[in-house]
Amino acid sequence: MPNDQCHLIVDSCSDVPTELVDQPGITLLRFPYIIDNGTFEDDLFQSVTAKEFYDGMRKGKEPSTAQLSIPVIEETFRSAAEAGTPTVYLSFTSGLSGSYDAAMLVRDRIVEEYPGFELYVVDTLLASVAEGFLVFEAISQWERGATAKELAEWAEEARFFVDCEFMVEDLETLKRGGRIPSSVAAAGAALDVKPLLSIDTEGKLQLVGVARGRKKGIKQLIDYFERHADEAGGSRYAFLGNADCPKDMQRLKEGLQKLDDGLIFIESSIGPVIGSHVGPGMVAVAFWGADKRESLSVADRIAKRIKGAK
Repeated sequence: MPNDQCHLIVDSCSDVPTELVDQPGITLLRFPYIIDNGTFEDDLFQSVTAKEFYDGMRKGKEPSTAQLSIPVIEETFRSAAEAGTPTVYLSFTSGLSGSYDAAMLVRDRIVEEYPGFELYVVDTLLASVAEGFLVFEAISQWERGATAKELAEWAEEARFFVDCEFMVEDLETLKRGGRIPSSVAAAGAALDVKPLLSIDTEGKLQLVGVARGRKKGIKQLIDYFERHADEAGGSRYAFLGNADCPKDMQRLKEGLQKLDDGLIFIESSIGPVIGSHVGPGMVAVAFWGADKRESLSVADRIAKRIKGAK
């Protein structure tokens, strides 16, 4: 049920099912993408189907993306300020986009214009299904009546417990969009494998494995869930996403059900903005896992502390 003491803003890079965010008190910020010389809004496949979009890519179209514009962010934040309800924006990772930094600039301007207005901007350090899983769980907190301050503090901590892994057909589209180094993409192509990726603690993509074929890749996703969900004491929910490969997502779902027939699934399509970078064929799973900060090496932990002290 709606929460009258907190307004929640999320963005389309979370790839959530539309029914989750299509309710009073929640606003969806739509990232732009460019295709066929036109600019469109990522509305989670409400105006174009996933099959139409990805078939275009299969036929050679190369869509591109842009970060959220200052005017769009400002219009959304100003509307929230004028309504007066304390607001939280859960932002797409700063590790892959400048939109979080832009949102912080606008946030500072808005709170200066509207003294006393509570506006929290949280860098989720997550993307796609991982961000979507955090949004899904944040909505649960919101529905239970969390205040804006409580929800922001919850998200700042919870983001480090979201685990995910996803398989893509190849790394070429990610390379073209600048999301991974060319050397990594070249190595993947030379080996003729299906890459498996995750998101690190800085919200950036990391290559975590490869599979010889899609069936083996799906098996590795299932094995990954089994290992990492167990480390966290089990996970009640699993967020699944696919880029126009529903049969593969069904195989993934059936494999996870064999592990735990009590799992509850949230299923979604990978939207046009994320899809522009991963291409057709991505399949993914996200869930509650162990604290990712604990998996850092000693050297990385020291480096982060030094960096944070500057």
